[in-house]
Amino acid sequence: MTRWGILATGGIAAKFAGDLRYAPGAELVAVGSRSIDSAKSFAARFDAPRAYGSWAELAADPEVDAIYVATPHSAHHEAALECLRAGKPVLCEKPVTLDRASAAELVDTARAAGVFFMEAMWTRVNPTVRAVLDLIADGAIGEVTTVAADFGIYGPFPPSHRLRAKELGGGALLDLGVYPVTMAHLVLGAPDHVRSWAKIGPEGTDENTAIVFGYDSGAMATLTCGLLGTTPTRATISGTGGRIEMPSFFNTTSYTLHRPGADPSTVTRAQDGSGYQFEAIEVQRCLEAGLIESPLIPHATTLEVMGLLDEVRTQIGVTY
Repeated sequence: MTRWGILATGGIAAKFAGDLRYAPGAELVAVGSRSIDSAKSFAARFDAPRAYGSWAELAADPEVDAIYVATPHSAHHEAALECLRAGKPVLCEKPVTLDRASAAELVDTARAAGVFFMEAMWTRVNPTVRAVLDLIADGAIGEVTTVAADFGIYGPFPPSHRLRAKELGGGALLDLGVYPVTMAHLVLGAPDHVRSWAKIGPEGTDENTAIVFGYDSGAMATLTCGLLGTTPTRATISGTGGRIEMPSFFNTTSYTLHRPGADPSTVTRAQDGSGYQFEAIEVQRCLEAGLIESPLIPHATTLEVMGLLDEVRTQIGVTY
């Protein structure tokens, strides 16, 4: 049995708490927040026996085996660091921090202490995405030539909203763009060339961003994210022998394989919950094996993607 603590009480924390019922061997035992009332309310909602009014108290609970950090990403670094320094394994919501340097501090802290640490990038542990990667590795679409992925939503959001406010790490890139970037990285690895453009809002954060990754092999990725309108939120991976399309690719349950001379083939997988359970399952598998990082979301990959996001932010002029 893995006894989970959840740090923060917002919407994503609630989805994770609800999905723990679909992770065999998982039990929610404690909740931590800077508001004891919020922690108590959350704990009552999800039948957690203990609620704490500080992150430090949660991190110090000897009956907590792992902590899920679900704060807004501007607080990820501080929260995760507190837990790691207390010797607690951490699953930290994406993006793991606001930049590569602070992410590297978390990785270094975890490694020095021999404590497990993983970014909660659910796309990388999604069973359907893993099946698509296996198809590609088996040559189902030949040599990959392009990846196209988008993630756009429309609010509108007030200036103080976490998606716009600079002090909360706002903007489309870190909250939404991390998914198209992750998809390209999953399929093609780190690019050799990066080009970006963005519409910057009055808060100084990006409202609409386009990214092109170029690879010396000739492959490329075209990626977009935005807060000004809902987009298809689809990933298309094309190769010399066909293509694979995934709706809602960041947490997909289906894909369609297109190959010349054959009818399209769609595979759909039944799924309980929202999909957060796969992160918990991976953490528990790694803890049982005595690992301090996941082979599906290794530290080096987290840092590489954060470095790409840093480069894009430099090019579009967004700073925190």
